Amino acid sequence: MNDTQYAIRGINGPVVTVVGGRALGLMDMVHVGDERLTGEVVGIKDGVTTVQVYEDTEGLKPGQPVTTTGAPMSMLLGPGLLSHIFDGIARPLTEIEQRSGVFIGRGLNLPSLDESALWQVTMAVKVGDTVRPGTMYASCPETTLITHRCLIPAGLEGKITSVAPDGEYNVTQVLAELTDEAGKVHELKLSQYWPIRTPRPMRERMPIDRPLLTGQRVIDTFFPVGKGGAAAIPGPFGAGKTMTQHQLAKWSDADIIVYLGCGERGNEMTEVLEEFTKLLDPKSHQPLMSRTILIANTSNMPVAAREASVYTGMTMAEYYRDMGYHVALMADSTSRWAEALREISGRLEEMPAEEGFPAYLASRLAEFYERAGYIKTLEGKEASVTVVGAVSPQGGDFSEPVTQNTKRYVRTFWGLDRALAYARHFPSINWLTSYSEYVDDLKPWYDSNVSPLFVPYRQRLFTLLQEEAKLMEIVKLIGADILPEDQKLTIEIAKLVRVCFLQQNAYNDVDTYVPMEKQFKMMDVILTLYDGAKELVEKAIPLSQLVATGIFETVNKMKYEVKNDELGKFDDYKAQIRDVLNQVIRTNS
Repeated sequence: MNDTQYAIRGINGPVVTVVGGRALGLMDMVHVGDERLTGEVVGIKDGVTTVQVYEDTEGLKPGQPVTTTGAPMSMLLGPGLLSHIFDGIARPLTEIEQRSGVFIGRGLNLPSLDESALWQVTMAVKVGDTVRPGTMYASCPETTLITHRCLIPAGLEGKITSVAPDGEYNVTQVLAELTDEAGKVHELKLSQYWPIRTPRPMRERMPIDRPLLTGQRVIDTFFPVGKGGAAAIPGPFGAGKTMTQHQLAKWSDADIIVYLGCGERGNEMTEVLEEFTKLLDPKSHQPLMSRTILIANTSNMPVAAREASVYTGMTMAEYYRDMGYHVALMADSTSRWAEALREISGRLEEMPAEEGFPAYLASRLAEFYERAGYIKTLEGKEASVTVVGAVSPQGGDFSEPVTQNTKRYVRTFWGLDRALAYARHFPSINWLTSYSEYVDDLKPWYDSNVSPLFVPYRQRLFTLLQEEAKLMEIVKLIGADILPEDQKLTIEIAKLVRVCFLQQNAYNDVDTYVPMEKQFKMMDVILTLYDGAKELVEKAIPLSQLVATGIFETVNKMKYEVKNDELGKFDDYKAQIRDVLNQVIRTNS
């Protein structure tokens, strides 16, 4: 064999050892066997190269050829990603189905984009223009909601020496030519390749000072995630991780959603596909898929592709971020991804660490979550990638390695509770185990965009919930009747906070999405009742008299009865509370 010829020596599941020439480089993308299966070089030692194959290796034989592309694992980026579904290595599943049926055929090395599709392109440069990284040279409407902006890649600058006229082009046709200072000519197209494991460049990383608005009260008010930040949703099976992420995908104020199903069950991903294709974007009333990318790597797909899928999703998210869009990446779930790391690590015969996970689990998690951020693009626009990663700890044990290492790299932790989920309390985010470190950073935004009272109100309600948790320990031992009236009031108001504010019905048209102003008004009503009831208790009036009026039940109904455009009705609730309080006082005078 010469320096560029290779052959399979051994096969161990998705891990293949290769012998032959010496031109292979670490992380090079290769084609393995007669069927040219996609793989990636993950190790080189003593003349033996280890390749991680992203497809089913059944039928591979020693001696079959291995060819290299001479470049790292990359994907084709350009118009046509939105509203489509891809597998873990960015192959379009719709086209794969047309070619091989319901099961993915082997060796289908399809580009992520439809190279025959035509796009109506408007050129943004002319001959003689000096361009630099981030300069827009062309644009086209990718969907009814998103305009695709083609930008000069990093590391490339010079003068435009040729420009095509406006018109219809596919992703392989040359739109313009750029000549750099050395006189080399570079072709500019609608598409470009990018290695998925390499973060895309930016001008600068900016501080996170605004929230990702989701319309979910327990998140926006109690445990917000900053736009450009990272959040984790850990929880046992059936606790509602996928449901919570679906709500965020539907209602968050991100421009683009990248939903990554990593190792999830096939029927769950089928539900996602069917549901997303029917949904309308609440702001534009256009199909939600017009601003959504779905990546499906179900539990029965090759395990190595699951490991690559998180980088595929992040690369797509960063690509649209660079155009100036705010992107939300939903990864469901990083535990399945970590399990893929563990399986491949075992086949590579690496030394295991805690619970069999590889020693580099923490660094891989860091690489993923640190690609989130609120940034200034090369073009000078503000944009962001917000990452929400689900974690599926076995048995709901939050002390296991994936959950613990994830907590090191995220600043928002939405701990789901199985007991809440079984009690039909959704989102089942436990307010005692969850936290957000963004609240102080976001306070100036709340003060100027909602109310200076928003954060103090939040803190008061949160304190009531914590006090209730302590009191319930006493109630379990001796019952509630022995408690003094002020502590009974704390329990009664905390119950109202839990049922009226924290619990939210995704299937109710009024309650499924709640804007920030309405969330503040609801807190205001609850605290108005609390402050008034506290005055009654201080006057030695039994709390039972106030409860008997039914005012607590009336307030509880406001989340269903006040629509998002009828916020003036909250004043009626406050007036009704005052009338009831005065009536109780008169009765006891």
